[in-house]
Amino acid sequence: MKTDILLIEDSLEDADLMIRVIKQENPATRVKVIEDGADALSYLFDKGFSANSANLPKVIFLDVKLPRLTGPQVLSKLRETELTSTVPVVIMTSSNQQADIDECYRLGANSYLVKPIDFPSFQKMILSSARYWLNYNMTCCA
Repeated sequence: MKTDILLIEDSLEDADLMIRVIKQENPATRVKVIEDGADALSYLFDKGFSANSANLPKVIFLDVKLPRLTGPQVLSKLRETELTSTVPVVIMTSSNQQADIDECYRLGANSYLVKPIDFPSFQKMILSSARYWLNYNMTCCA
């Protein structure tokens, strides 16, 4: 089944909040959560996943600090692989370190968002981001 949002996030609490907020607005949105970078790459590139652009997510929300492979390592692999090179990748993390921001943009991130600590702001950011990437953004190479 095609996924609208691939959420690569090791905090199950944050992932659950994001899914609840997104599904409140649009229950039909399909979200796949993967908790670490290595599993995310396996999901996208292993034989079990049909390797064609019709099955890719519309957008990937990617955390920076992940187990096994970091967000920037995942992003690098996504950008160097033709199949995934144009899939929008939104970095959504608690890190506001300039080095992380610079590295992610250098590697090809489409956006870098710092998670607010208060729920109303977090909810607003999730909703506006999901709306933009799922409803308004025009994708390449469909």
